[in-house]
Amino acid sequence: MTSSDATAVVGELRDLFRSGVTKPVSWRRKQLMGLRSLLSEQADVFLKAVYADLRKNAVEAKRAEIALVRNEIDHTLENLDSWLDPEPAELPRTLRPGSGRVVREPLGVALIIGPWNYPLQLVLAPLVGALAAGNCAVVKPSELSPNTSAAIAEHLPDYVEGVRVVEGAIPETTALLEQKFDTIFYTGNGTVGRIVMAAAAKHLTPVTLELGGKSPAIVEPGADLAVTAQRLAYGKFANAGQTCVAPDYVLAIGGTGPKLAEHLAETVEGMFGEDPATSDTYGRIISTRHYDRLAALLDDGTAVVGGKADRDEKYIAPTVLTGVSPDAPVMQDEIFGPILPIIDVPDVDAALAFVNERDKPLALYAFTESDETKRRIETETSSGGLVFGAAIIHLAAPELPFGGVGESGMGRYHGRYSIDNFSHVKAVLDKPLA
Repeated sequence: MTSSDATAVVGELRDLFRSGVTKPVSWRRKQLMGLRSLLSEQADVFLKAVYADLRKNAVEAKRAEIALVRNEIDHTLENLDSWLDPEPAELPRTLRPGSGRVVREPLGVALIIGPWNYPLQLVLAPLVGALAAGNCAVVKPSELSPNTSAAIAEHLPDYVEGVRVVEGAIPETTALLEQKFDTIFYTGNGTVGRIVMAAAAKHLTPVTLELGGKSPAIVEPGADLAVTAQRLAYGKFANAGQTCVAPDYVLAIGGTGPKLAEHLAETVEGMFGEDPATSDTYGRIISTRHYDRLAALLDDGTAVVGGKADRDEKYIAPTVLTGVSPDAPVMQDEIFGPILPIIDVPDVDAALAFVNERDKPLALYAFTESDETKRRIETETSSGGLVFGAAIIHLAAPELPFGGVGESGMGRYHGRYSIDNFSHVKAVLDKPLA
């Protein structure tokens, strides 16, 4: 795609938006129903594509790539009218007589740039919000998941209006970022996020950045370690650890580390068998580049489970590391793979200090029975989301906003937060002339 091609695509959508066709709620509902039909009628196509890209098994893909988006659509359809209703606003006495209200109007043409790790969900979930808010959209799937990208490009235009799919890599993304959009929604890493934000700044375009970071899990004495291990393992090793909100490392308080490691080893075997390489439910790393990066981290501690790797298969075993130094390479950047370091800390104060000395994470998980510890974690730390007693499941709660803070991103979506994210929330004041 050349710059002139990108200009033509955006211009076509802008003309459509200016025609007013996208503003009626009936049009928005029609597009959401089209997305729902797409997920139903082309489910097998998408499941095969995701498997080809990531070896993601059908059960996991149905849950994370299809059902989650379908639930988002259903929740939006159920509540769309009330979310779009003007909200009355009380005026001070000095402005009376008169009335005030808050209305939401679509921004225009959105650019949605998707990642490779959940290549269907993280394209279509933000698109739900863009269409529900009455926008047109250009969708750019990740070139690192080419099979899913091709499936989206082939089938999405048959089910929705006002959306164009652009495939490709850096040249195509660059050409798109040269255009003036009304909002940009990017999911991925901070390095590219900065590029996106710099390009958007030239047009004063608002940006939503869904990034990542090192999301910690705090485990306190008294927590049920068997249950904790099961929930940590589910959150960490789904999609072979390639999840932006996966627990990145564990801070084990007061000697809980060794026992937790034992439970994690048992849990991993229960999930994937003695040799996860032969498991039908365990995926693969997206590319050899990412494989090489992860394989280099396996020696940063003692593997109580896993530690095996196969470059030809792009396979990294689900691995739990103990004896990890806070200064080890595995603790410097987001792991984004199936390696879980455990770091021993003496008390809650040390755990909170460890978290607060680092960038604000996309998610923070805590396993504790102490209400006081929960209160301290909630009030003394900052993260995109906070979950007690589980990991990653907050993604499935449509009434909760999802987004980062600081280095882990900006902006939020899901449910009504998606409507606000893709809308201009406008103040209207009406004062009579007589």
